Amino acid sequence: MVNVICIKWGTLFGPEYVNRLYSGARRNLTGPVRFFCMTEHAEGLHPDVEVLPLPVEPFLAEMDAALAVANRQGAMRKVSLFRPGLIPDLEGPLLGFDLDVVITGSLDEIVAHAPGKVAMRADWLEARRGRKTGHGSVFRYDPAEHGWLYDTLAADAGPQVAKARGSEQRYTSTLAQERGAFAYLPGDQVVSFKHGCVRMPPACYFAPPRLPENARVVCFHGKPKMEDAIDGFHQSWWRHGLACDWLKEHWVTRAAQDLGPDWA
Repeated sequence: MVNVICIKWGTLFGPEYVNRLYSGARRNLTGPVRFFCMTEHAEGLHPDVEVLPLPVEPFLAEMDAALAVANRQGAMRKVSLFRPGLIPDLEGPLLGFDLDVVITGSLDEIVAHAPGKVAMRADWLEARRGRKTGHGSVFRYDPAEHGWLYDTLAADAGPQVAKARGSEQRYTSTLAQERGAFAYLPGDQVVSFKHGCVRMPPACYFAPPRLPENARVVCFHGKPKMEDAIDGFHQSWWRHGLACDWLKEHWVTRAAQDLGPDWA
């Protein structure tokens, strides 16, 4: 059994994002998959998705106040996923995803990578600045072993948020590194759409975005998001993309074939 989890708060992302992520996970993992979504809006989710209620954490007010100073409202809600005992009958680690990702290949190696560690990909921009921050689009952890990811913030929310400058991924990866419990996911398996798929000009005006050969997860952090990139997008003369057939295939078509059009 492989355990997969995501969080959806608010209404920015509709239920189809969760359902397509669920389909991508179960189509690209060997063996059975147990899929969880923490949310306060469960309407429209596929019946196989196990819903976890979005908690009101006892430290929420202190955390939100510190986040407001950093202008990162809501940015650390994901920490609720790390709570020890969150899923009482859970066995084994959790593979977590943000909703703005598309699964394009086998996840088996990512699940098995560096057992016992908190695993994240190196953040693209932070790495260019010489920082060790992990990127939170894909993360693998075990609440039974890494409950301190939750407990540390719960005990000292304001200072921890300030130390991380309002960034959950900076908080998570830095704390795990300090504890000697961190590993980077392979950079060729977790890729950025805008940094690794979109072509530079003038090629971007003549050829569609590419899918790197070994990519297993494509992350749409920032802009464009998937729904924009499918039909093509134009942000500036140097960030331009033609319609992307492989994105539509992996994110929409195969999910609809897997779950039925009513769920994707």
